[in-house]
Amino acid sequence: MKYAWLGCLVFGGLLFGGTQDSDINVNTRYTVDAVSIFGKGWKTTFLENRTDQAEQTQKLSTRLKADLIDLIGHKLNPSVLDSLAQRIRKELSAREVGHRLLRSDTPDHVQVEFEVTPARGGVDLNVTQFSYNSRLGWSGAGEAGFNLRQHYFLFGLVSDGEFLPERYAGFNVRYEDRHLGSDRLALRFQFDSYHDVWNSSTLEAARIDTRVTSDPYRSRENFQPSLSIAVSKPLSLEVGASFERFDSQIPGLPTEAANAVFTTVRYHRQIEGAQNQQDVDASYAMRLAARSLASDFSYARHTARVRYHIQRGKHSVTDELWGGLLAGRAPLDDRFVLGNSTYLRGWNKYEIDPIGGNRVVYNSVDYRYGRFQAFYDTGAVWDGGQTATARHSVGVGLRASILSLAVAFPVRGGHIEPVFMMGLLY
Repeated sequence: MKYAWLGCLVFGGLLFGGTQDSDINVNTRYTVDAVSIFGKGWKTTFLENRTDQAEQTQKLSTRLKADLIDLIGHKLNPSVLDSLAQRIRKELSAREVGHRLLRSDTPDHVQVEFEVTPARGGVDLNVTQFSYNSRLGWSGAGEAGFNLRQHYFLFGLVSDGEFLPERYAGFNVRYEDRHLGSDRLALRFQFDSYHDVWNSSTLEAARIDTRVTSDPYRSRENFQPSLSIAVSKPLSLEVGASFERFDSQIPGLPTEAANAVFTTVRYHRQIEGAQNQQDVDASYAMRLAARSLASDFSYARHTARVRYHIQRGKHSVTDELWGGLLAGRAPLDDRFVLGNSTYLRGWNKYEIDPIGGNRVVYNSVDYRYGRFQAFYDTGAVWDGGQTATARHSVGVGLRASILSLAVAFPVRGGHIEPVFMMGLLY
């Protein structure tokens, strides 16, 4: 008798498992007509020809909006919905985001709905960076956030070897008041503490030329208060101050300070057309350190960026241009770097300029068709008074939701040295 019961349980398990697989297979037959995100009292609906955005979903990144719209007109892929829900939860700081399917008026068509449950003070854990570069190794960052109404508290851990002349590891803590008397004002306080490890080529280059930048440091700390202002729907402004300290690699030497004020102006506009969607992102940032601020460094750092994205069906093209100018003697972490998994992919930052430069110009063109990706990068980083050398790279890859796999090739004579990259792109 017991074997009969055991047989029934096994059969029931197989039947239940078969039913789940059948549901997944059936769902893949449907075509998505529309995508909606909604919460209590608000809703945003993405249609093929237009998008009505609520105030809450205006906070979503351009990349996430494009991936949501990319569902429309294609066969449903249920495995993608979970990752999209997690990205929505992260960007909206929500407690939970669920998804469901609704039948459409057209046979074999469905609508996808994401329901947002706002946070009530629970801990929110997120991986904010995870990447591998066959030249530069692994980089990663994660954070734990606590949301209480408009107040947000965050603790993060970082180990990054990509974006600065050094590899740095440590922690950061942040507090935000996202409703400082108005939805247009947000206040932020952030503290960073990092330990720095240097490549031998960077140490040698810094030893030879000490006039353009700081000596390599053992660790650094930074306290940064800032105020964000939503000037209008497409325009925002951030102003603040930075108080940074550097500990020398030689014990007993005094710390150096880089105290600065900064401002950033951002512009974003989304253009909905009958056949395509366009996004324009632009920003200008200025950072000014001066002796009058009790700073050991005196410099002005300017950067400007423009990013244009157009999508039509499965096809999308993104063009990004940015440049920077650094006048004066700045610490190493404020110098410009190319040659990593994001900028001038395929090149090695230590080969191009191991201590970075005070001039930079960069452009990238990225084409995607479905999950296929191809890109072309070009850029130059140098110091004032030197001749700029333009470098180029090409690459191909695959991207499924936030996971990206790519191979990049630096364009130069002689031999080919491909660089493999993988990571999570948010």
